[in-house]
Amino acid sequence: MYFNWNDSINLMRKLTFKRFWNAAKVTMSFELSKLLKKPIQWGYPMSISFEPTTSCNLRCPECPSGLRAFTREKGMLKNNFFTDTIDDIYEEIMYLIFYFQGEPYLNPDFLKMVKYAHDKGIYTATSTNAHYLTDEKAKETIESGLDRLIISIDGTTQEVYESYRVGGKLEKVLEGARNIVKWKKKLNSKTPFVFFQFLVVKPNEHQIEDVKALAKEIGVDQVRFKTAQVYDYQNDPNGLIPTIDKYSRYRKDKNGEMQVKSGMKNHCWKLWQSNVITWDGLVVPCCFDKDAMHRLGNLKNQSFKEIWHNDNYKQFRSELMAGRKNIDICANCSEGLSVWED
Repeated sequence: MYFNWNDSINLMRKLTFKRFWNAAKVTMSFELSKLLKKPIQWGYPMSISFEPTTSCNLRCPECPSGLRAFTREKGMLKNNFFTDTIDDIYEEIMYLIFYFQGEPYLNPDFLKMVKYAHDKGIYTATSTNAHYLTDEKAKETIESGLDRLIISIDGTTQEVYESYRVGGKLEKVLEGARNIVKWKKKLNSKTPFVFFQFLVVKPNEHQIEDVKALAKEIGVDQVRFKTAQVYDYQNDPNGLIPTIDKYSRYRKDKNGEMQVKSGMKNHCWKLWQSNVITWDGLVVPCCFDKDAMHRLGNLKNQSFKEIWHNDNYKQFRSELMAGRKNIDICANCSEGLSVWED
């Protein structure tokens, strides 16, 4: 795993005594839970994902947002709703991800929310397809205080890029990345830490070295190669599963059946230290619950801190520790299956 001092130091500067103590309680309760084989939860999450919007300009084949295949309500996160929630939890959380589904920059209040969280001393990150990183938006992004910017780039030629990023224009992505790098230099800013995220699929696996060279030429800080989630991985109807085992989430077993490579232990760090909040206030376990089928609470009815320790959360953690393989959203989990490069 590639280590970046500037980014790491920036993250550690967000660590207050209260956040340190909260992280210690969360870690201790997780380890104790594994030891006793029953859920114990102390403290509050160290990291939270907020969904700015469900809308997206692209049509990616394995993405519910791109396929317009949501079974839940669609919409935009409202700024006042976001700030009310942050006011409740900012002293404990250290890391805030502005992403779940959709393209964050489509929410007109997105950078206002980033600035609000930044002013509360929270490390902020987002993931974008970069089509809206105009010169003006790039400057606003730097000025918002965003700490980490993930730019999805799944091909180094238009033909390969659009085979997955359907409806996308590679030149717009590269232009957006160049705008960000330019304004970081102009404003003499060390943030955001910018990296290309390359979703490795069969059509683009031959461009792995090319994207490293492209990242170096543009001046982004890092390249991350991510394994692709394929819903129907037994049949792989879109031909996405790569042939390079290192970058595949799946592997054939001795019977020739395709299986998820990651183990299925009856515990999950995410359920102790993080969660996801949809644009309309539904609290769900993690980013694999894309349709919010496991609704552990609703911020319109309860505060976040009430939800985190409510009966729904206790029940879900108990079910996970009793048999994680029986929980649908765990079946395609890719924890630990990302590769980082310099």
